[in-house]
Amino acid sequence: MRLHRLDITAFGPFGASQSVDFDDLSAAGLFLLHGPTGAGKTSVLDAVCYALYGSVPGARQGSGQGMTLRSDHAAVGTRTEVRLELTVAGRRLEITRQPPWERPKLRGKGTTVDKAQTWLREYDATTRAWKDLSRSHQEIGEEITQLLGMSREQFCQVVLLPQGDFARFLRADAEARGKLLGRLFDTRRFAEVEKRLAERRRATEAQVREGDATLLADAHRMQQAAGGAMELPELAPGEPGLAEAVLEAAAVARADARELLTIAECRLTAAESAQAATGRHLADARELDRLQRRFAEARERAARLAERAEDHRAAQERMERGRKAEAMAPALELRDAAEGEHRRAAAAEARARALLPPALAGAGAAGLAAAARRAAEELGGLEAAGRAERRLAELVDERAGLDRQERADEEVRQEAETWLADWEATRTALQSRVDSAQEAATRAEQLAVQRDPAQRRLAAARQRDRLTDDTEAARQRALTAAEDAVEARALWLDLKEQRLQGIAAELAANLTDGTPCAVCGATEHPAPARKTAGHVDREAEERALTAYQTAEERRAQAERHLGTVREALAAATAEAGDTPTAQLAEEAEELEGAYTRARAAASGLHAAQEELRRAEGEREQRVAAQQQAAVRSASRVATRDRLEREQAALEEELTRARGAAESVAARAAQLERRAALLTEAADTARAAADTAQRLKDADARLADAAFRAGFDTPADAAAALLDDTAHRELQRRLDAWQSEDAAVRAVLAEADTADAARRPPADLAAAQGAAADADRRLREASSARDAADRCRAELDRLSAHAAASVRRLAPLREEHTRVARLASLAAGTSADNEHRMRLESYVLAARLEQVAAAATARLLRMSSGRYTLVHSDDRSGRGRSGLGLHVVDAWTGRERDTATLSGGETFFASLALALGLADVVTDEAGGVRLDTLFIDEGFGSLDDQTLDEVLDVLDALRERDRSVGIVSHVADLRRRIHAQLEVVKGRSGSVLRQRGAG
Repeated sequence: MRLHRLDITAFGPFGASQSVDFDDLSAAGLFLLHGPTGAGKTSVLDAVCYALYGSVPGARQGSGQGMTLRSDHAAVGTRTEVRLELTVAGRRLEITRQPPWERPKLRGKGTTVDKAQTWLREYDATTRAWKDLSRSHQEIGEEITQLLGMSREQFCQVVLLPQGDFARFLRADAEARGKLLGRLFDTRRFAEVEKRLAERRRATEAQVREGDATLLADAHRMQQAAGGAMELPELAPGEPGLAEAVLEAAAVARADARELLTIAECRLTAAESAQAATGRHLADARELDRLQRRFAEARERAARLAERAEDHRAAQERMERGRKAEAMAPALELRDAAEGEHRRAAAAEARARALLPPALAGAGAAGLAAAARRAAEELGGLEAAGRAERRLAELVDERAGLDRQERADEEVRQEAETWLADWEATRTALQSRVDSAQEAATRAEQLAVQRDPAQRRLAAARQRDRLTDDTEAARQRALTAAEDAVEARALWLDLKEQRLQGIAAELAANLTDGTPCAVCGATEHPAPARKTAGHVDREAEERALTAYQTAEERRAQAERHLGTVREALAAATAEAGDTPTAQLAEEAEELEGAYTRARAAASGLHAAQEELRRAEGEREQRVAAQQQAAVRSASRVATRDRLEREQAALEEELTRARGAAESVAARAAQLERRAALLTEAADTARAAADTAQRLKDADARLADAAFRAGFDTPADAAAALLDDTAHRELQRRLDAWQSEDAAVRAVLAEADTADAARRPPADLAAAQGAAADADRRLREASSARDAADRCRAELDRLSAHAAASVRRLAPLREEHTRVARLASLAAGTSADNEHRMRLESYVLAARLEQVAAAATARLLRMSSGRYTLVHSDDRSGRGRSGLGLHVVDAWTGRERDTATLSGGETFFASLALALGLADVVTDEAGGVRLDTLFIDEGFGSLDDQTLDEVLDVLDALRERDRSVGIVSHVADLRRRIHAQLEVVKGRSGSVLRQRGAG
């Protein structure tokens, strides 16, 4: 990485625009950045860091998302800007950053905040022009971090070498060195490995304990299944030997259960044999009792049959007479049908004759038929008169229709004349409505264009007001979170100090006689330290550290939220301007009201146009209707004359045809009724005569059939005839008697039934009692056998489950042992870890060895071959080791702590350490070449000889094509280094003066 040019505007102490040409300064290899205290030397380095990473080191960033970087000397309208041109990874880039800017509002009073801006450009050597790459903060940050291969913290330690920090690093304890090295080399993954191993150890331990608890639960269930006869091991979950003891007890319980099952099976076999014998005896007794009861029932049924024998013979005779009468059933049915038909015909004749005139009531069928023919002939003569009468009614209707048409046409003419008289006024009013609606539509379109911008400004103003309150609330939360973080850090440091003061008691708590002390190695401990009241242990310190880290995360989150809210507030203010929300709401409401009214007025345009078109069409229809009514009125005069002549002729003809009746239709109805009555009377008279003859013939045939069947009269045959219900009932009685008689004879003829009747009565109750006792004993034996089998099966199941649990837990136990050993080894608590070094400390120790080796190469030249930096594994006060740093004095041959170096020695040792660290971090970051370095302060503590040696070492960096900028106000350096960048401070801000090597 090589810096080419830096442009600063309104940044830090620089109120105006300043430029730095690093190519000119780097030509000599060494250049000096000097100026009085407070002039802004460090601000030049901050500008470089801000251009690359968007923030400056440490507390100088502030809590305002970069707003504190603005110069207090800058003009009101000048925006803060930093532009850096550099070459990295073979690419020439230009980065421009503008932090958030609180500027005066363009309209109204007060200020508004513009968001931060970032630009990244790359120089294209082919086209010799700059090409835009990105304007995204995130994309640019990721691109620069990837190209440099290091974070902001690493850059500040490697490129901007702060000697004060490395002087403190030389004197720091192992914990402080570990924190600094951890930030530079990002060893969080190794700390995460330690944490993961510890978590995995706790997890596997919990799983083992859980598995042992499940195993003990199975053992308790086996004890319950065995009836309490099983003895459980007196071991807790997690203790060794628990699985073997449970499996051994389970095996003993299973053997006892199998022995009890064998005994129960033998008892069940004996009970089954006894139950089978009593069952056979009970079956024999039941069969004997059944046969004896069967014989007794058959004797009783035979006696009842003998009592009903006379009734059976009478039923047989009745059935025989019924069969004979069935042969006469057709003749009887025929005679009854003939008699019913004759009665109906005679009744119909009487009803028909009652309707005839007295003169014709006694006439015969032939006379009645002749009178009906005469009435029909007279009715035929009235057909022409009927047609004339119907035509006359039609003429009357036609004349009435002509009158109705005349009245309707007159109404049409009058209505058309009235409507057409107002046509001009109607057309003018409708045309006015159409014109008004068109004007409203045009006005609505104009208002719609103004409506959306007004609504957006109103929404932005409301968001601006809300975000103003949110900004203040976010600022208060950020302030509160910062205070909480400070308090949490102070509490953690206090607890840490208290724990270090009582660490002897904490170590003494693990001492046992005969075991060497971890501090002094003695095996006897006559007076170990005791914990005092309020002793702080490691858990309390870690809880306080966790609380501090949580508070710090909340503080960072609150500051990020504050920046987000401020950016949103700036965007809303830029959109809404400075106009009050109430005024914007009033303007938007007035605009919306005018737009709504215009839309409402314009919505009637189509309706008005349609109404005008309908009115014009109606006018045309009314004019046409008026003309058509006049034509129809003229044609109706001739039609009315023709109808009057035809009506007079028809009325004369009908007067002759009606006679005494009211009308031709009434006369025709009289004749038609008379002919129908005469015809019906003639028909009924002939039917009555026919049915009387058929009844006479049926009586003769019935008398002959009765004589042949053996009955004296037809009435006797009819009385003997059985209907279907009586016949079925009589046949059922006869069949039932015969079936019962046959069944009784069959039972009395059975040999085994008769033999059983001769034997003594069966003792069924005794046999049932014996069988019940045998069944009860069998059930008891079966229940005992089932209980023993269930106990055996349950013990087998639980034993198998326990054995499976033991097998399943075996890999877990092995894993827990392996993980616990790894976790102890990584945490530095294992006996195998001789130096008691944590994994992260071990990695950092390796990095520290590399840094010490790289620093020694320069320290030997700076100290004229006297001092060498070496890494030490000596334990610190907490009993850990790995991050010790010693210096070897070649003059004395002794190794001592770096804290014993003098001020000047400390400076060039820290400078060598910083340069060595820069080399190691550069290699760690992927070998990115760092062609520009800055060294901050510390040269005033060196004598002339040592200063020459240090400058020789720095000058030797030129061999690697590096340029080194020294930040110092030592006067002697201004004489030794010709390329200089001077910072001159004044009342209107600082300015930069550059002088090249020439």
